[in-house]
Amino acid sequence: MADRPHPDPHSRSADGAGWQPPEHEVEPAYQPVQINRTDGSWAVGRINGWWRPSAGGRAWCRVRALGRGEAPTWVPFDPERLLLLPACGT
Repeated sequence: MADRPHPDPHSRSADGAGWQPPEHEVEPAYQPVQINRTDGSWAVGRINGWWRPSAGGRAWCRVRALGRGEAPTWVPFDPERLLLLPACGT
């Protein structure tokens, strides 16, 4: 299978659903995060999947804001926008 070009995080379909990788290429995760939203507000969320292009490049994650009824969205991982929180321990 030929490598696909890296997805464009700004390309979205009309219904708001974005690009997503084939599920068999997704690494499951359970990573709490704080999400810095584009309006400057923060939301608590969770990363529940990681995908890395086979040709290298930026990792993508499937993230969902909790308590907002939003569907999970694939976005390129950006530590300025997604603050990883401890999953357990102190």
